[in-house]
Amino acid sequence: MTRKIAFLFPGQGSQYVGMGLHMAETFQEAKEVFEQADEICRKPISRFCFEGPMEELTLTVNLQPAVTAVSLSCLAALLQAGIRPEVVAGHSLGEYAALVAAGVLSREGALALVQKRGELMHREALAHPGAMAAIIGLPIEEVRMIVDEARDTGVLGIANHNTAEQIVITGERDPVSRAVVLAKERKARAVPLKVSGAWHSRLMENAVKDFRSFMEDVSFSEPRCPVLFNATAEEETDPRKIKDLMANQLISPVRWYDIILRMHREGIDAFVEVGPKNVLSGLVKKILPPDQEDILLHNVGDPKGLHSLLDALK
Repeated sequence: MTRKIAFLFPGQGSQYVGMGLHMAETFQEAKEVFEQADEICRKPISRFCFEGPMEELTLTVNLQPAVTAVSLSCLAALLQAGIRPEVVAGHSLGEYAALVAAGVLSREGALALVQKRGELMHREALAHPGAMAAIIGLPIEEVRMIVDEARDTGVLGIANHNTAEQIVITGERDPVSRAVVLAKERKARAVPLKVSGAWHSRLMENAVKDFRSFMEDVSFSEPRCPVLFNATAEEETDPRKIKDLMANQLISPVRWYDIILRMHREGIDAFVEVGPKNVLSGLVKKILPPDQEDILLHNVGDPKGLHSLLDALK
């Protein structure tokens, strides 16, 4: 049976100490990815991944290149094994590894961009403190109503539409707290997230211009395979427009739910999460209809995961 494969790339929140180590020990090209990350970022990204400490790894200025390096090392092993995707997507930060998989960015370009992205987001988080919370148990329409009601006290918006009823809100602390109360009044769960900034909110607005300027010196090419972008859940092939999408992604919601539904509609029957942990695989399970027994869902975060996928695709 020939599978239509999607590669999915995780973002912040998938990290753990030791990630990528077995890939680097097993595959020479994976090892080279970490060497590139250390050189481009001018810090020991590989050591943060392999040894920690967790406190250093989870700083967004380290975490963004670290997760990207792990995903790119896993991608290198997949490509070496002859596995190619029909379509790719990445969740927030993961969109940069997806662009490498599609041939839009070089590995060096992606690592330079996520390093700069982490620096700018950290800068804005210090200048404009905020919060995020997951609302679980309400559809997007009701969450939008809550956001509209609570935002009169400040900046508030939707950060991630992860599943039909798992939606992350983002913004200044007071309106986020107000929205949490309103969600609980509607019998939903509302879970404050342990984050250092209000990602995908207007509090990141000052980073957009600087990031767009930085991207001018980074080469973008037309995709070799479709990329479904966070901000639109649509394809884009024009490199200039892709740069705009990536700059505006800093303040735009991640439309993950729509992306996975579109992949499913278009016949994707193998979802391969490329990178640490299996956060995205869990979201895909919640998004797809429960009777989809022919769907292959797999994580490639280490050599064992790769070998297991190769067996499953036989």
